[in-house]
Amino acid sequence: MGSLTVRKLDEGVKTKLRVRAAHHGRSLEEEVRQILAEAANETEVSSENLADAFARIFGPMGGVDLNLPPRTFHNRSLRLDE
Repeated sequence: MGSLTVRKLDEGVKTKLRVRAAHHGRSLEEEVRQILAEAANETEVSSENLADAFARIFGPMGGVDLNLPPRTFHNRSLRLDE
C-alpha cells in the first residue's frame, strides 16, 4: 500500500472531513481513503465536444428551422494608393 501526505490543507477542510468521518463512523484517515477511492473510480471525463453534447441533449426535442437570408458576395477591390 502506498501513502500520501497532503501539505497546506486548510484547517476548515480538515475539520469538515473529521465531522464527515464521525458521521460515517470511521476515522479521518479511512474517510479520506474512501473519498479518494470513489474519486479514482469515477468515469473519465468524456472527450465529447460541445456540438456533440448539445446534439445529444437537445436533439430529442427537435430542431428549429431558421429562415436565413441568402449570402451575397461583394467583390470589392482593395486599393492601396488611396
